[in-house]
Amino acid sequence: MKQIVVSVTNDLVTDQRVYKVCKSLQKLDFDILLIGRQLKNSPPISRPYKTYRMRLLFNKGVLFYTEYNIRLFFKLLFTKKDILLSNDLDSLLPNYMISRLQKKKLVYDSHELFSELPSVQGRFSQNIWRYLERKLLPSLKYFFTVSDSIADWYFNAYGIKPLVLKNLPEYKNISKKESKEKYILYQGALNDGRGLIPLIEAMQKIDTITLKIAGKGPYKPKIENAISQFNVGDKVELLGNLHPTELVSITQSATMGISLEEDFGLSYRYSLPNKLFDYIQAKTPVIATYLPEIKKIVTDYEIGEVIENHSVESISNTINKILENGKSYYQQNLEKASKELIWKNQEEVLLTVFRNI
Repeated sequence: MKQIVVSVTNDLVTDQRVYKVCKSLQKLDFDILLIGRQLKNSPPISRPYKTYRMRLLFNKGVLFYTEYNIRLFFKLLFTKKDILLSNDLDSLLPNYMISRLQKKKLVYDSHELFSELPSVQGRFSQNIWRYLERKLLPSLKYFFTVSDSIADWYFNAYGIKPLVLKNLPEYKNISKKESKEKYILYQGALNDGRGLIPLIEAMQKIDTITLKIAGKGPYKPKIENAISQFNVGDKVELLGNLHPTELVSITQSATMGISLEEDFGLSYRYSLPNKLFDYIQAKTPVIATYLPEIKKIVTDYEIGEVIENHSVESISNTINKILENGKSYYQQNLEKASKELIWKNQEEVLLTVFRNI
């Protein structure tokens, strides 16, 4: 049985892509060890394979990345393995060093354009991540990423074309559900760049439907201020974090789902957020951003409508268009998309590579 060590910088609990990848690799009878980190509020984790979470002294900034990479290097050095699977640029360097030192196969899975994240843009750290990309990526033989646009970007920047392994969900077979209450749903992290402030402002022009926002994040105070500023407290409800079962039910009953990411750099521009596919699995039409990867899904499958820009007029007009069409107008296409845009139809890309390593 080949042994594979998978490494990430998160606490393993909410990383659905890594969870799906590990489940798929079990089909090839790999002995899997998944390495992440333990946070103060990390809940217990149970997986059908081995896990190891490091408790670090630092949990953000340069000290975190430095400590994590040193700790990961020594953990990998003294762990038995045949294959290394590194997830994202912040775990790649120790994996790369061990693969060269001990002559082990290395697979890299880039979940996003790490060097183009808004959190590093214009900072000295961006130069470091770009340097690592230039030095490490061109020599990688086994390389995945999450969208066609990101794959094209890597090819243009570094002359290497990764395989595309989209982060699609597992098929949930969620039935269509009608609700007497009409509401728009946003689910996901409350961060900048998600189109939430212009959406809240647009609610001034919407009288026949309310907005529910499910999730938590650092942007919550600004969202609360916007609700007060635009005097839409009777139209916008903050639900906080919901249990997955409750969230599925609320998504299923929603009149439409929102995915209005703004163009905050290449990482956002080329993203395919999980919530888009959650709406599709729940058979809920989507109000989508004009960013290319999201727009392509919505327009190719005709499962919703796309805004022209983030103006109040464009958002409110697009909401009204779905209201006029009705939820049932999109149901046949949502049924098709929910059966095609699933992990089962992607994982063969992953399994083919690992069969031949």
